[in-house]
This record gives sequence, C-alpha cells and structure tokens, in this order.
Amino acid sequence: MERDQNSSSLDGVDLQGLEAQVDDLIQTCDQLTDENRALRDQQSSLVAERASLLEKSELARSRVEAMIARLKAMEIGT
Repeated sequence: MERDQNSSSLDGVDLQGLEAQVDDLIQTCDQLTDENRALRDQQSSLVAERASLLEKSELARSRVEAMIARLKAMEIGT
C-alpha cells in the first residue's frame, strides 16, 4: 500500500515535469516557426532585390558596350 502511494506521488511529479517539458517544446516550436517565417520573408526579399540588381547590371553592361561601340566607330571615322 505504501508503495502505491509513493508511486502515485512520483507519477504526479513525473507528469508535472513532462508537462513543463512539453510546454517548453511548444514555446520553442512557436519561436522557431516565427523565426522561420521571418527568414523566408527575408529570403524572398533578397531574391527579389538580387533579380533587380542583375537586371540593372545587365542594362548598365549593355549601355557601356554600346558606348564603346560608338567610340570605336567615331575613332574609325576620324
């Protein structure tokens, strides 16, 4: 009988400990979900910024090549 009371008491303590661990895991999971969402948003923004910068770089390269071609044409013409 005494053993049953002790084991019930221990089970209660174990359940409280497990409940605390589960609560901690839930909190950690929520934090990681928020962090993951923020990182995905940041990644999306950076991908869009990269695409814009690549487009601007390509436009600048085309303009520089056109200027070089015109300068060479002027040089040949003189």
